[in-house]
Amino acid sequence: MESEHMQIGEVATRTELSLRTIRHYEEAGLVAPSARSQGGFRLYTETDVARLMVIRRMKPLGFALDQMRDLLEATDRLDTDTPVGPGERERLLEQVRGYEQAAQDRIADLRVQLSRAEDFAATLRRRLQAAGRPPAAP
Repeated sequence: MESEHMQIGEVATRTELSLRTIRHYEEAGLVAPSARSQGGFRLYTETDVARLMVIRRMKPLGFALDQMRDLLEATDRLDTDTPVGPGERERLLEQVRGYEQAAQDRIADLRVQLSRAEDFAATLRRRLQAAGRPPAAP
């Protein structure tokens, strides 16, 4: 059992998420503080931070909150100490495989978008150079 607790400010710093975003994810049911201090402050563990990092990594790939919740529920079930039947285990693993494939597909799409953006910036740079004006520093 984890004994080291962190307050929300430290978690925000470690995850590079705002306090507001962490609270939003809590309200959405994606993460919950592991404990509360006597004063009612949210207290988090390393496991909670790891969960927030999964969420943070899914967000730029365009996953919706429902998809984040679905994946987290699947991985929670796979990680539980309660035995999971072979049929359910395979179903959960297939669900996680689906999210892994969706992530790979979205990464490929982002690479195409990045390439196009770099081409566009290079076009503008060449245009500025042809006009005799130096481009802005990168």
